[in-house]
Amino acid sequence: MSINPILLDFPDHFSSKRLMMRCPQAGDGELVFAAINESIHALRRFPASLPWAVFEPSVAASESYCRDSHAQFIARSDLPFLIFLKESGQLIGAAGLVRMDWNVPKFEIGYWCRTSLQGYGLITEAINALSQFAFEHLNAKRLEIFADDLNTPSWRVAEKAGFELEGILRNEKIDPDGTLRNTRVYAKIPL
Repeated sequence: MSINPILLDFPDHFSSKRLMMRCPQAGDGELVFAAINESIHALRRFPASLPWAVFEPSVAASESYCRDSHAQFIARSDLPFLIFLKESGQLIGAAGLVRMDWNVPKFEIGYWCRTSLQGYGLITEAINALSQFAFEHLNAKRLEIFADDLNTPSWRVAEKAGFELEGILRNEKIDPDGTLRNTRVYAKIPL
C-alpha cells in the first residue's frame, strides 16, 4: 500500500522530562548558529558523517537551514527537530528523522549536541522521545542510527537509547582527506 506522507497529520513539537523538541522555523537561525559555532571543532571530527560541518558557520547559513528544514517538515521529506531545555529555553542541538521509507515505514535518526551540554544524557533523552514520537505518530516499524565507529559518544547514545548493534559497515565512508571510515548500524523496532 502506497502512503502519501503529505496527507499525514502529526504534531510539529513534543516534549520529554527535561526537553522540548520542535520543528525549526524562520527566526531560529541565530540560536542554531550559536550552538554550531560553539561546537564546530567537535562536529568537524567526523566530516564523513556530518558533511555540513566542514563549511564555515554563519547566521545566514543557519537561518537558511531553519527555513529549509521547516519546508522539508511540511513536505514530509525530512522531519527535523531543534532540541531545547524546558527550564531555560536554551538550544542544545538538533535531531531528526531522515532517509525515510514511508512504505515500511522506517526512518533514520540523526543528531548532534552543543559541546557545553554533552555528558548530561540530554541527547539520549531526545532520541528516546523522538523514537516514541516515530512509533506513536508515524507507525514506524524500524528506526536506524548510523554512527561513525570512532564517534564513541554518538554510538553510546544509540546503545543507551535501546538501539541494538546490527553490524559494522567497514570502509563505508570516506573523509575529505581520503581516510576510510567504518560505520556502526543500530536499529530499534517497536515492542
